[in-house]
Formats: sequence, C-alpha cells, structure tokens
Amino acid sequence: MPAHTSTQVVVAKFPTGAVQLSDLDIARVPVPRLEDRQVLIETQYLSLDPAIRYWLNPYDTYVPGANIGTPVRCFAAGLVTASTHPEYRVGEAVSGLLNAQSHIVYSPDSSLGALALTHCDLSQGPLSQHLGVLGMPGMTAYFGLLDRAKPQTGETVFVSAASGTVGSTVGQIAKLHGCRVIGSAGGAEKCKWLVNTMGFDAVFDYKAENASEALKRLCPAGIDVYFDNVGGDMLDAALLNLSRGARVVLCGAISQYNSGAYAGPKHYLKLITARASMNGIIIFDYMSQWPAATAQIAQWIRDGKITPVEHTSDGIEQFPQALIELFAGTHVGKQLVRVA
Repeated sequence: MPAHTSTQVVVAKFPTGAVQLSDLDIARVPVPRLEDRQVLIETQYLSLDPAIRYWLNPYDTYVPGANIGTPVRCFAAGLVTASTHPEYRVGEAVSGLLNAQSHIVYSPDSSLGALALTHCDLSQGPLSQHLGVLGMPGMTAYFGLLDRAKPQTGETVFVSAASGTVGSTVGQIAKLHGCRVIGSAGGAEKCKWLVNTMGFDAVFDYKAENASEALKRLCPAGIDVYFDNVGGDMLDAALLNLSRGARVVLCGAISQYNSGAYAGPKHYLKLITARASMNGIIIFDYMSQWPAATAQIAQWIRDGKITPVEHTSDGIEQFPQALIELFAGTHVGKQLVRVA
C-alpha cells in the first residue's frame, strides 16, 4: 500500500555562509492522492552534491530558487510504488531531482520532470551508483570532459576537487583516453588515495602548497585541459599555467558557494595569449544522451577501468549533517544518505 506520510528535509531558513544544522528541519507531511499521469516514488537514496548549496539560495538559476518550508532540492533514486503514468511501472527504479524526502508524488510530464526523471537500469549497477558514476556526477564528468574539452592522447588534464565523484571520474576517464592526469585535493590522505586507487599521475595538497607553484612543478609544459570544480584562486592558478590551445571547462565553484560572492577570474587574459577557450556545462543539456553514456561507464566498471567509491549515511534524518560533512571534505567519493 502507498505510504500516507512523507518524511522531508525542509529549508528552515536560507543559509548565510556555510550550511548549519539550524538552516534545515525535518517535517512529516501527508502524501497526496495520485492524479492522472503521476507516479508515487519511495526514495531509497539521497545524493549529496556541492550544487545543493547553490540551490539553497532563494533566487532562480537554471532551476527555481528555494522556498522556506519546502524540501531541499537534491537528486534522489527510488522505486515507483504506484503509477497512473503509462511510461512508469510499479517496481521500476528511477532517479531525478526528487528532493530530500522519503516519498514524492511526481509529474514526469512537467517541464522540470521531463528533464529530471530517469529510468534506472539496475543491470548496469546498483541503485546507489545511479546517483554517482552512473548518474548526474558521472554524466557531468563524461560529457564535460569528452564533449566540452575533447582531450587528446598525451595531453595533460588537471582537475580540481579531484577526490569527489565528478573529479575522480574525470581523472579516470582521462586516463582511459591516454592523458596525463593531475589533481588537487585537501589533505595528504586524499592525495595518496587519488594516486594509489584512482590512478592519477600526480596530486597536490592545496592546503599545503601554493596551487600556481604546484602546477608549474607538475605541469612544466602547461595544462591542456582544466576541469574546474572549485573556481576562485584555483581557477586563477590554472589560467596562469595554460598551454597553447588549452580548454577550460567550468563545472562548479565549491570554493565560493558558501560566501555567495562569486569573484571572476583575474587572469582571464591568459585565455588570449594561450589561444585558449573556456566554457561551462549544465548536465541537463545532455539528458537525451545519458543512456549511451551510462552504458559506456557501466562497461568500464565491469572491465575494472573505473572504480566507484561511495560513503553512505543511514537515515534521512542524517541528511543535514551529511551535507555539512560534504563541504568539510570529510569523505572521498560519492556521498549518499540511505533513506530508510
């Protein structure tokens, strides 16, 4: 029988700076009856991603701004438990922007729903992976690197925030395409993990070494591709070390999400002297191409060429603390909350 109550993590107040426990609250609300062409989804996993901090602001971006008392926007994956929509069957696994809640009545035909609700093929990997390497982070890495940057064999690829799912997946895919891969991460243990487990050629600890000096040391011929997850000073350091014809892909700005002050790059003139290009990626633009990409990544996982890494907290009530730990850099790999 469908659940009658949904447990939600809701916005209690808009964060100022880093997210605090007091910014979020737990609510329990009735689940409405299904109308025509709707589905009831029981979520199994909630995804922790840096973009959540951006989505907690009240203004609209590429998704609507947050509202007080509504569920925190996040990706989630779960099972369809009731359906009046012909394209979704009871028992089917799905993922999308289902938000931080245990149950949701969803309208796949809505404008956002058409972009956000995805069928999950569990033969490719467990449901949790469809929020990581087989989901939004993996797709961001795949299309951001291969479509936007177009790396060539022998080139040097630098990725910041490399110990997260996007960064570590970018590095592994770049290695598969014959590139030399450099990363940055916070702390010696993360740096060792990226080299020893993820196969990076070299990684520097941005907390212990100046980024520009580290990049000059590790990339003496310059950076051919920079995949930017950090922004700010890290972006400026990478711009100073670009090779001729370099490509910069802007994915995120985790160094600035909490401040709310997005400083533009100081060294953008290097794009001129290096004859370089810089562009951004929003993964929703590639939704129609996800099935082929997930099939490819799933094959790489089966072949042992990509290693998924997950850290899971248990219980939806742990979501606020897990979000804080995400920005504290407490764990490596994909961070999830198991709902039940």
